[in-house]
Order: sequence, then C-alpha cells, then structure tokens
Amino acid sequence: MRKKLGLSEEKIARGRELASAIVAPIMEFVRGYTTVTVERATLRIAGADGADADGVPVPNKIVDSLRSSDSGLGDGALLRYADAAERSALPPEALNARIAEGFDLASRPVADAAAARRKAEELVAAGLERISRNKRRREEKLREFAGRNNDPLLYLIVATGNIHEDVKQAQAAALKGADVVAVIRTTAQSLLDYVPYGATTEGFGGTYATQENFRIMRAALDEVAEREKRYIRLTNYASGLCMPEIAAMGALERLDMMLNDSMYGILFRDINMYRTFVDQRFSRMINAYAGITINTGEDNYLTTSDAFENADTVLASQFLNERFAYEAGLPARLMGLGHAYEMDPSIKDGFLFELAQAQMAREIFPEHPLKYMPPTKFMSGDVFQGLVMDSMFNFASKATGQGIHLLGMLTEAIHTPFMMDRFIGLESAKYVMNSMSSFAEEIEFREGGIVRSRAAEVLDQAVSFLEDIEKRGLLDSIAAGLFAEVKRAKDGGKGLDGLVKKGPAYWNPVEAELERALGIGG
Repeated sequence: MRKKLGLSEEKIARGRELASAIVAPIMEFVRGYTTVTVERATLRIAGADGADADGVPVPNKIVDSLRSSDSGLGDGALLRYADAAERSALPPEALNARIAEGFDLASRPVADAAAARRKAEELVAAGLERISRNKRRREEKLREFAGRNNDPLLYLIVATGNIHEDVKQAQAAALKGADVVAVIRTTAQSLLDYVPYGATTEGFGGTYATQENFRIMRAALDEVAEREKRYIRLTNYASGLCMPEIAAMGALERLDMMLNDSMYGILFRDINMYRTFVDQRFSRMINAYAGITINTGEDNYLTTSDAFENADTVLASQFLNERFAYEAGLPARLMGLGHAYEMDPSIKDGFLFELAQAQMAREIFPEHPLKYMPPTKFMSGDVFQGLVMDSMFNFASKATGQGIHLLGMLTEAIHTPFMMDRFIGLESAKYVMNSMSSFAEEIEFREGGIVRSRAAEVLDQAVSFLEDIEKRGLLDSIAAGLFAEVKRAKDGGKGLDGLVKKGPAYWNPVEAELERALGIGG
C-alpha cells in the first residue's frame, strides 16, 4: 500500500531504535535462564508425551523429578531423558509409558554422557523434521490454493468447551468463508503450569488446548480445505505459563497462527515478568522455525485504557513486540501485530481517528500481517447498532489494508455468538469489502487534515513514551503501570518459582538448533 500520511521516517526509525535499546537488557537476562516449561517444551519436541493415571503429563513428571533431585534443572532436562532412552533402547512411546508408570529419571546418574548426547540429538532431529514437514505441507497447500482466500483474512472464533462440537462449528464457519479459525482456550488455562492430555469435552468459556485437540481440529479444517480448495488456518494461544509447550504442540500438529504476545501474560494474567520474557523467546523461536504467524495482544490495552487517549501505548507495544520477535528469529511476514477499533462511539469524528490509527499501523509496519480487532468495549445489547459498528470496522480494515481481520459479532455484548451470528458477521464483512475492493487505491488524505494530523500526533506520543520507558527500564515501567494502566511487581506474579538459572553445564540441543537455523545469537 502507498504511504499517504506523510509520517516522519526519522520518528519511525527513532521508535525502532528505542525499542531495540529497551529490549537489549531484557534479552541479556533471558539468555542466562531457562524455565520449567522451556524444558518441558524441549522434551516434547524430543518425543516426551502422555500422562500418568492421575493425569500428570510425562514432561511435568520428568521436570518435577529433576528439580527435586540434587542435580536440579540447571543443566537442562533432555540429557536425562535421552540417557534413559539410550540405556533402555526403548522408543519414546515405550519410555513415556514407563515414566508414566513411575520410572524416575532422576534416580540414577547419566551413564555415558557422549552416548546420551548423540541420542538426544537424534530425538531432537526427528521432532524438528516433523515440524519442518508440517511447514512444507502448509506452504505447498498455500501455493496450490493461491488466490482463494479473502483479503484481509477473515478470522472467526469457536469456543464450546467440547472439541467435537468445536469441529462442527469450525467447519461450518470455514464453509461459509472464514479463512482463520481460532479455538479459544478454556477460562484460566493460561494459569495452569501443565498441559492437559488427550481430547477434552468439558471447558468453561473455551476448549482446553491439548495436542490431541490440535490434531482433531487440524484434520477437520484440512477436510474443508480440500473440499473448498482454500487453505484454512488454525489458531490457538501460545501464552500463559505453558507458552513454549503450546508453541511446540502447535508446531508438531501444524497450527498456522498463535496468539503470542511478549507482555500479555504479565499485564492481563499476572504472570511473573521474568518468567514471561524467558518463555516468550523460546516459544517464538519455535514459531519462527515452524513458519507460524504470531498474533500480538495490543487490542487488550484498549479494553482497559481509553482508545483515544492511550493510542500511543499501542504503537509503543507494537515496536517492542516487533523487536522481541526479531530477537527470536521471526521475520516481519510472521508478525501479526495487534490493534483494535475501540474508539468511544460518542467521539466526534471518531471514525476518522480510527482510520488514522489503522493507516498509521499499516504504513509503519508495511510487511507485517497486522491483526485488526473489532469493537467490543462499547458494544451494547442493541444488535442493530452493533451491526453498524462492525460494518464501519469492516470498512476501516479494508480501506487501510489490514492483514488479519477478526470478525465483529453483533451479539458481542449479549452471549457467546451462535452460528447464525457468525454467518451474519461473515456475510457483512464480505459485502463491505467486496463493494469497496479498490477503495484503498482511490483514496488520499488531505495534508493538515484530521487523519494525517492524528497519525502524526500518535507517532510523536509513542516516541516520547518509548523515551520514558528507556530511561526507566521496561521492568520498572511495567511495575509503574505505564502499559494498560496495570501495575505488576517485578518479583510478583505467578510462575516465578519456575524460573531456573542456567548452570555452567546447561545443554539444550533444541535451543541450539533453533538459534542456528534462525541465524540468531545465543
């Protein structure tokens, strides 16, 4: 899309420069630490899976056992698993069954470190090859079905709690035109420090994210894709206390998008900031290797802060999320940076302000598949008003060339959307976007007018905001409540006890291979 706002390239470059300076000390810390879920994700890629009779996942059993042993977790978890595989000559499935039955890897020292390392590298290579095959399969299907998806991609949510019911709703949505189907996780799963095992049929406000649920939904959407000759992308949430594990499971089952923000868990789930920053890097490295597009969560800022007064914090967060993603090896084409249409409807010229902010994001991040979120904060029980608001959102999205368009629901403020509500959302979006297909190429913005002035103002404010953060430091800025008006203590939040300093002998061949493949430093 042509640039129309006359934004200062120097200011944009300054924003990126500040983001890099802010992120650098965080990354220095991150490289010296691992976490319980990083180790569990590593084990999962190497083949550890399953659960015991009480539902405790095998990766948790291994990591918990090592943590309570004299050796601890500072050297990593994979060498012990590989040593057991080498000594027993069992394939991962059989070894996992033994561990589920009570075999304790920490009960004996590594017999032959060199042999265990070779075995670990063999197991990791097999897991990463499975992920690579999934990436190739996705790319082949996107080439085969090229030009058949909507532009922007139309994104719909299902969330019944029962994976089998989710399948019915997801297939119906895809058949009616959805390009992306997201399965919302059950309420509070982000606060579980383990991933449930197997298919699930009970959940509140969503469906448990499990590897088996991922597999079931992937197969269901592939069935529709072959019928419709249109690739359907599957989305879930690589966030919370198991962020890296869910990224690993998604990569193993060919998910296409993952909600994967650098600060969401800190601000909105009160997860410890140190733990989150370590976990987000490893999860994003997995996503980068797998070719999975991340979606960031800046839209959430505007559900707690005012969309007009605090628009600069959204742009600042986008700069930071971009920098964190680059540090993890993610290219711009896999960064679905988030923003939202959340202006108070009573503001005069509010639509022009929305248009300005959407166009600004598009011009500052031209290669990124921006994820644009619909109005939610000011939706009411008036479904007719809701449909008007969603239609204006649809217009703004198409007019500014957004990449991923989460469909608005006219019943947003009433209940979890019915299938007919989703159908109306799809039909409305397709109508608006088709009727104005070439609008973006036709329109210009007047110099000195509302749209250009607003965009320049938000950029100026974002740069000033980032300058303040650089002086304070990111951790202290979060503690002071500068983002989303939410304060979090550096040593508070959930999951801090799962942070582990890497020892001198720490070894993680998954991390090493991801860094090598992605061309990033350790």
